[in-house]
This record gives sequence, structure tokens and C-alpha cells, in this order.
Amino acid sequence: MAKQKKAPRPKAITPKGFRDYFGADVVERNAMLATIAETYRLHGFEPLETSAVETVEALGKFLPDVDRPNEGVFAWEDDDAGWVALRYDLTAPLARVAAQYRNDLPSPYRRYAMGPVWRNEKPGPGRFRQFYQCDADTVGAPSVAADAEICGMLASTLEAVGIPRGDYIVRINNRKVLNGVMEVAGVLNPDDPTQFEAERGIVLRAIDKLDRLGPDGVRALLGAGREDASGDFTEGAGLSADQAETVMAFMSARGDNAGQTVANLRALVGPSATGSTGVDELDQIGTLLAAQGVGEDRAVLDPSVVRGLGYYTGPVFEAELTFEIMDEKGRPRQFGSVSGGGRYDDLVKRFTGQQVPATGISIGVDRLLAALRAKGRLEQAAPGPVIVTVMDRDRMADYQRMAAELRAAGMRAEVYLGNPKNFGNQLKYADKRQSPVAVIQGADEAAAGKVQIKDLVLGAQIAASASLEEWKSQPAQQEVDLADLVPAVRAILARTGG
Repeated sequence: MAKQKKAPRPKAITPKGFRDYFGADVVERNAMLATIAETYRLHGFEPLETSAVETVEALGKFLPDVDRPNEGVFAWEDDDAGWVALRYDLTAPLARVAAQYRNDLPSPYRRYAMGPVWRNEKPGPGRFRQFYQCDADTVGAPSVAADAEICGMLASTLEAVGIPRGDYIVRINNRKVLNGVMEVAGVLNPDDPTQFEAERGIVLRAIDKLDRLGPDGVRALLGAGREDASGDFTEGAGLSADQAETVMAFMSARGDNAGQTVANLRALVGPSATGSTGVDELDQIGTLLAAQGVGEDRAVLDPSVVRGLGYYTGPVFEAELTFEIMDEKGRPRQFGSVSGGGRYDDLVKRFTGQQVPATGISIGVDRLLAALRAKGRLEQAAPGPVIVTVMDRDRMADYQRMAAELRAAGMRAEVYLGNPKNFGNQLKYADKRQSPVAVIQGADEAAAGKVQIKDLVLGAQIAASASLEEWKSQPAQQEVDLADLVPAVRAILARTGG
């Protein structure tokens, strides 16, 4: 009888497109989220948490990755709920909430939400399938004053987390203006919005890739299509050369100031009523931002912004970081977009049958953190806990009592719970934890009511630069009465910033 093979061990790997977050990453993210939440709160927004899973019907089909399985979402069939999926953003769940609780919520309803979202898209460098977003939205306000407020708040938020003026710009456009241009170009029929729907979707995605592909790449996608360096071919919108040039002219319509941009756009949309309305709204947003004290050094009208999601109906906005970083090949490049949003007046209508105006913004938290790291603008990671070492297994209760005293005084502390046989391994553990202090008490110290306090930060500095004699003269380790444990440790932490 053949010997049955053992099942292979599972591979300890992270799925492609996903990542793990360790201590410092989580601490930095939580600190940033707290700062953003406070800015949103100051503007009158309330927190909301929704389920990570929504019905596919509620989420809708708005992602640009239509060539991916399930159109870009992670979906499965549930025995009770039918097809469900992980949320791909925080806006679609808000539309469901606004419809479900419409009789209970104030109108307008101002909410912010933070959490992970999931997209079944092709992963790449810095592009993950799970990432954090931080949103703020106003539901029930038809005036573009709500859009202007969101844009001004976005600028304030970026400055609050450490992006100074001059290192970012909020760029604003209007889908109505683009629809007017498409009408002029012959790819939108106001009497039959479903006509040319597929072509318009490709046009939107093409314009949204202007920064990455450049004008020639976008022009190719507006026409027959484009083949990338890997040989993958992306089908184009099939526009004629004249149609494509009309769209390209729209993307380059930004003038030296808001007034000039508005004039250029009026000329482009011509007789289109939808386009003219969009230009009027952009003009109003510029005026309202100026009234908030948000000048063109912080926010500009920019026709190249379209946003890739299909549910936007009016103003759209994007925040771009303008400072340079070095890419993986050592070449300078601008960091790019960290936030986007816009008006989506038809999203709640899917549930209620009645149009409910809404507008909002979403910040890509992971990208914003990466930008701050690249510029060295994140605070140093907090030090690890005080480590109470174990010199005698039988006295574990004494060591736990010391750690409890330190924690009661507001200091992070833990007892070493590995194998205490080798004391050097305990100090190596403290080093890995970036601990500032080690507490040591052997049998002799215990009998005398004493404890040794080792300043690990000072010890490391002395070891790196001092001679043996200097080492002996420095108080990197001191003996104190057990009753003075807390003040002695606190003094070291105060000196080392722990």
C-alpha cells in the first residue's frame, strides 16, 4: 500500500496586493486619522461607521476597472443575502444609509467616515487592493456652497496633518462642463443619455490618466486604443481625430487665473445648456472659496480633473501634492494625488427614486502617510514599553507588581515573558522593542529592597561613542530603593522623550 503523502504546509505569505501593518504604521495612521477627524468635527461633521460588506445591488457598478472580475469588487454569493461584496469606497455605503434612515437623519446630513476599502484591481508598486480612506460628505445640500466648503476643508485638513501651503493644490472641475464638451464632440446625446455610454466611460478613464500617460497616451485611448510596455492592449473610445482634439482642448483649457479658465470653458461648451450650467457653478465655487480665504495658491479651477468613478454628476475635486520625491530609480517626480471627490446627486436616487443632492471628499490615508514619510514630516515613532526583566522565575508576582505600578503611573510597561535563562536575550528583546528602560531585580536587590534601573538609550549612546573609563563614569544604570521605582523611571523617560 502506497504511503499517503502529507499535506503541504501552507505558505506564510501575504496575498498579492495586500500588506501587513505593524506597530509604527498603525500608530502613525491612528494619529493622522485623529487629526483629520478633529478638522472634520470643527466643520460640523459627525462620525459614521458602516458595514464592510454591502449587497452588490446597493454598491452598484461604478468602478472604472470594468475589465476586472466582478467589475473591480470582491464579491461572493450568500445563501441569505444573495450577492454581497466588500465595500470599494465609503460613499456607496453612505448612499444606502441616507436612503435607509432618511426619516431619522437631519437634512442636510454631514458625516465623516474612516476605514479600509477593498478593490479587485491589478496591484502594482504602491497600489494595494486594501487601503484606508477618510471621507467627509454632505447629503441634502443642492447649493455649490457645499462643494466649496468641502474644498476649503480639504485644504485645511492637508495643512493640519503637516502639508504646508505651496506643497499641495486642490484642483476643481465640473462633470457638467465635460458633458457639455462631449455634447459638442458628438459623443453625448442629451435626448438619449444611454447612447455612446461605453465610449464616454472610456473617455473619462482616459482623461483621468493624463498625469500618468501624458497627452499622447490619452489621445491614443480616445482613438483606437493603446498598447503599454508589457504588451497589454487597452481598447480606445474610437473617437475621430476631430472629436479627440475637442476633448484634448478641454483638458488644456486652464488659464492663468480662474476668470480666464472660466472664459476658455465657456468658449468650449458653446451652446450646450449642461456645459454652461457647469461653467456657472465653477465660477461660483471660485468666488465662495475666495470668501473663505482660500486663494488660488491653495485651490484652482482645472479642467483636467474628471475622477474615475462613474457616479459624479457635477463639481469634482482632487488634492495633489506638488513637492518632488525620488522614485525607485532615483529620478525626481511629483508625489501626485492623495484625495478626490465630487458631487453625486443621483446616488441616493437609486434607492428612493427621488434625487437627493450630495457631495464629498475622500482622502487616501496610506498615500498621505507615504508622502509625509518621504518628506520626513512624521514624528519619530514612540519608544517601546519599559521592560521589567525576570531574574528569578519564582518571583514572577514581584515583577508583575512592578509593571503594574508603572502602568498605574501612566507609563507603558511589561514583564519579559520569554525564557529568562539568558539575561542577554532579555536585553536583546528590549532593544527590538525600542524600550528606553529595563528594570532589574535579582535576589540580592530584593532582599535589600532595591531595584536596578538601566537607561537603555544612554547606554546605547555611550557604547557607540565612549571609552571604557567614560562608560564607568556615566550613570547608564543606577540602583534605587524599590519605593522610588516610579519616579526614577519617570525621570529617565522625561529625559529620553519616552
